[in-house]
Amino acid sequence: MEDSKAFLRLIMKLIFYSKPGCHLCEGLQEKLGQVQNPTFELEMRDITTREEWFQAYQYEIPVLFLENPSNSQLVPLPRLSPRATVQQLESLLQKYCSTG
Repeated sequence: MEDSKAFLRLIMKLIFYSKPGCHLCEGLQEKLGQVQNPTFELEMRDITTREEWFQAYQYEIPVLFLENPSNSQLVPLPRLSPRATVQQLESLLQKYCSTG
């Protein structure tokens, strides 16, 4: 049981701020679904459900954060071009996974 808990801590957690009807968000979510490596947990946050999220991200979505497992701080990930490939997204995530 202890080994499985250690394994779970190694999986990166991404926080994805989005809203219904956002085509850029839908495109990024689709690409995230195709990423093979690294393994990550994805938490979707609809900015229309909380006023503070809406005020912070209404003009910025889609927004991705990496949650630091040691202190739960959110580290913003660079915004990718909508034309970015799945491979480019994987490279970005691998870079942040290895440095996070």
